[in-house]
Amino acid sequence: MSLQNRYDFVLFLDVENGNPNGDPDAGNMPRMDPETNRGLMSDVSIKRKLRNYVLAAHDNAAPHRIYFTERAVLNEKHAEAWEATGLEPAKAGDYSKLPKKDAEAKQLTDWMCSQFWDIRTFGAVMSTGVNAGQVRGPVQLSFARSEETIMPLEVSITRSSVTNEADRDKERTMGRKTVVPYGLYRVHGFVNAKLAQQTGFSEADLELLWTGLRGMLDLDRSAARGIMAARRLVVFRHDSALGNAQAHRLFDRVTVERVNGADAYPVGDPRLHNWPPARAFADYAIKVDDTELPVGVSLVEPF
Repeated sequence: MSLQNRYDFVLFLDVENGNPNGDPDAGNMPRMDPETNRGLMSDVSIKRKLRNYVLAAHDNAAPHRIYFTERAVLNEKHAEAWEATGLEPAKAGDYSKLPKKDAEAKQLTDWMCSQFWDIRTFGAVMSTGVNAGQVRGPVQLSFARSEETIMPLEVSITRSSVTNEADRDKERTMGRKTVVPYGLYRVHGFVNAKLAQQTGFSEADLELLWTGLRGMLDLDRSAARGIMAARRLVVFRHDSALGNAQAHRLFDRVTVERVNGADAYPVGDPRLHNWPPARAFADYAIKVDDTELPVGVSLVEPF
């Protein structure tokens, strides 16, 4: 059964001595807002980690196949839909256009949704040559933004091996890597029940989303990313498909403070200017105001 309730959620994740999301247009430096120096992670990078988690957890088997995988040929997957449904194009051999009958076109997109978890979750444009339609996904994520400014460090590294035979006599080669000493990042997410009913996104898919958000970083270890962890997930559940409150008002209830001994001040408070920079999750306190929640909204914390 498709999802019947809207959800809005806040995910906190952090990085220690790593690069959470390099920017290829800036020499793979950690993404940053140039006006505030706060760190960024793209929604695409977070979705990639979720896809990789589901891929590993379910061995790419239906109904949890992953559409966007490394080196995937998307048109081959679209062709599967045509073959599985037994449909034929209006013009023989021309699969670039959907069938003229809406019901038949829907068969193609429904089959893709039934097979691929990331299509019925995030949506997809499947009209690239072999046309299987397009789907708008019920789950959307914002860019992640660090709670405070970050100061990337560029460090030199050495390698004792060489790449080419001509360099055999060289003792070592030099390289560089960039890390964020510490950053706490905040992501906003949205689950649209009306769109879920169109793609078939179910309660079971939602539980897999929560599990994936918790475990995705544990399967994404690399030398570049240092220590990353999903720290806390705050979910607002609405009693209706359309929702019972505006998302931004619910997000305003989730705040972050810097702590130092018995002292605690909101992030951005001028009194923090003389404090040392944060270097651990323990330097922060996440506060959730659960008093007098709007009617029809309840608070859930999967982790």
